[in-house]
Amino acid sequence: MTTLAPSTPEVSLHSGYRLGELTLPNRVVMAPMTRVRAASGGLATASMAAYYAQRATAGLIVSEGVQPSLVGQSNPGTPGLHTDEQAASWRQVTGAVHANGGRIFAQLMHGGRVSHADTTGMQPVGPSAVPAVGEVFTPNGPQPTPVPRALETDEVPEHARSYAEAARRAIEAGFDGVELHGANGYLISQFLSSNANLRTDRYGGSVQGRIRFAVEAASATVEAIGASRTGIRLSPDGTFWGVAEDDPVELYTALLGELADLGLAYIHVEATADEPTLLALRRAWPGTLIMNPVLPMGPDQTDRATADRWLGLGADLISFGRAFLANPDLVERLRIGAPLTPADETTYYQGGNQGYLTYPTYQHP
Repeated sequence: MTTLAPSTPEVSLHSGYRLGELTLPNRVVMAPMTRVRAASGGLATASMAAYYAQRATAGLIVSEGVQPSLVGQSNPGTPGLHTDEQAASWRQVTGAVHANGGRIFAQLMHGGRVSHADTTGMQPVGPSAVPAVGEVFTPNGPQPTPVPRALETDEVPEHARSYAEAARRAIEAGFDGVELHGANGYLISQFLSSNANLRTDRYGGSVQGRIRFAVEAASATVEAIGASRTGIRLSPDGTFWGVAEDDPVELYTALLGELADLGLAYIHVEATADEPTLLALRRAWPGTLIMNPVLPMGPDQTDRATADRWLGLGADLISFGRAFLANPDLVERLRIGAPLTPADETTYYQGGNQGYLTYPTYQHP
């Protein structure tokens, strides 16, 4: 059986949805996407405010990854939420989105081992002294990922709390909530992994040990800002940065059970596993599911047909990534069936406003 529940006529991409204390006008979510346009010191800018405000017709915007600590910064040019100055800089962004009628969550992303001393001035940290696979961006160009320093047992809770501390700043800065980045080979994902996490203490080994960091980070965030304003992104069976999970169904079923007890606003799942696994996780999760139905940075992009199919399979909201880059009016284009403008990949991370603020809205013939 490949469906969980038949799609009903009133449930469509453009029907409203209640998410925590928010009323979303549609079920289109703007997925988090790194754009490396922050100013020195990890500050949000006026251009970032304009970029997100242009896309405020989304039911929900999830921001690019925002580091909750300096050691948690993965790439140069990314914004933070670990200083008062950074929090103040985000108010122009959240204010612009709200002025345009939108809603925005901050994605909190601790890079863990996917970082470099040239970027942060510190040796990256991780669950174990196992380097990621690949090269990481630095101010001096791409470099091989370094061997991280394995966190001591008594250090791990402070990194879990860093998400909560950043979440408090996010709410003070006007965000409607936060999404913990538990996917794509970054710190939470590293703890979940069976090859990046070789620990033998309470944060490793068994499934219960490997999910502990994710649960502690989520629990601390819920305590800080409330469950209705806390979500988490997950990439079950994903292999980003060389992570591997030997037992994704058992691992994520256990994790979702713990997160359900916390009453999180949602889980945001990437299509990194096969469909039976994804459907098993839908059945295991009693709350709101945001589905990112194509592999991030893979060959395909989410379209209307794919979105509708996943609504029929039991997803509540559908996230769109690259389609939002070149189509600030994506919601309207999906509604009327207008063609989508392709994004210029050369401008993804180059900085400046070209390929950032310069994509036009659809012009009716």
